[in-house]
Amino acid sequence: MRKVSIFGATGSIGQNTIDLIARNPSAYDVVALTGGANIAQLAHDARRLKADVAVTAYDDRLDDLRTALEGTEVQAAAGQEALIEAAKRPADWVMSAIVGSAGLAPGIAALEQGATLALANKETLVCAGPLVLETARKHGARLLPVDSEHSAVFQALVGEDMGAVERIIITASGGAFRDWPLADLANATVEQASSHPNWDMGQRITIDSASMFNKALEVIETKEFFGIHPDKIEVLVHPESIVHALVGFRDGAVLGHLGAPDMRHAIGYALHWPDRLDLPVPRLNLAALGQLRFVAPDEARYPALRLAREVMARGGLSGAVFNAAKERALDHFIARRAGFLDMADMVASVLDRFDTSDGLIDAALTLDNVLQTDHLARKWVDEAVLERAG
Repeated sequence: MRKVSIFGATGSIGQNTIDLIARNPSAYDVVALTGGANIAQLAHDARRLKADVAVTAYDDRLDDLRTALEGTEVQAAAGQEALIEAAKRPADWVMSAIVGSAGLAPGIAALEQGATLALANKETLVCAGPLVLETARKHGARLLPVDSEHSAVFQALVGEDMGAVERIIITASGGAFRDWPLADLANATVEQASSHPNWDMGQRITIDSASMFNKALEVIETKEFFGIHPDKIEVLVHPESIVHALVGFRDGAVLGHLGAPDMRHAIGYALHWPDRLDLPVPRLNLAALGQLRFVAPDEARYPALRLAREVMARGGLSGAVFNAAKERALDHFIARRAGFLDMADMVASVLDRFDTSDGLIDAALTLDNVLQTDHLARKWVDEAVLERAG
């Protein structure tokens, strides 16, 4: 029986992971489930999976969680320290699906226990890629990608020599605004940005898809995960979301991974790796699809892609700055304190400010420095919003 933990259990990735585990519960011993404010869902899943501990990220919701778990043997805990403690509990396989930089510290704690970390939290590698990879190496842990694009690349590389790879192409749906006139984007609303044409995801990642910040993070993640030069990473807009990634080799061959837009593909591959087991996902009917389209992204529409290139060139802590500024700018957009196009402008401004701040750009890539940089970048975005307001 495999010991498993799920961090971010109440989000879309976490719920899809639970769906797969619940189909064969006798194969798994659930150690920890963590979530945010959705206490009812967290307690429900902890009860039915008989988890050892359930953790909410919010200290002030601990009593609610305890009440929801009354009559069970599931322990209740709350707060950041409790998340870290849960990650330190021995587990064979850990799903890292906490949204944003909040997933970094628990992910590192799980790696330090030697667990296999199924990484759906792309911010972990964006903020601290070299640190995370070195932690995994030092403790004999393994990283498996869960982003559909990186899982696709990982699968295409099975049995291949990385030295023969000429390019990696990750695809993007283009999000909610891929067919909008460019001039209309300045007036795009939160509700419009929150509707994805293909995938069923949470609000934040859906808006990040519309701005292509999600893909910008994935470009950086590709560099870190596969150790490939940024010049060899390409992005294509693929409206059907059927081809998740392609790998081109020096002999001209291109291997692609196709699948219906269902995250249980990538989750199931990571959960069962190195085996392939049955998954309850739709099977492709290519004849019914009829065509698959690919278009080069317009960086005037998606400035996040250009910013990702700049971040990779800068290196160091710039990934942490980029992600924190993006997350905080998104907060302000959702709160209607900033426009859709303002997000990229604010992130660019914070990156420039970071470059000119003495002692920051050359600081060592440690967890403490990443977290301090994250805090500072968010503060700078808040200052920019206040300045714009007046």
